[in-house]
Amino acid sequence: MIGLPTGTQVWLIAGHTDMRRGFDGLASLVQDTREQNPFSGHVLVFRGRRGDRIKLL
Repeated sequence: MIGLPTGTQVWLIAGHTDMRRGFDGLASLVQDTREQNPFSGHVLVFRGRRGDRIKLL
């Protein structure tokens, strides 16, 4: 299990995400829609349309 540093926030992104996007595409999605820095050290969780896959950024 990977331990996270103290103070790390885990963000669950509501809705579904196109899982064909790479990590650069997900990072640009976070910058454009959430107006957050994807490299802030927080964990962002994206889920696929069927709900059987997730990606962590």
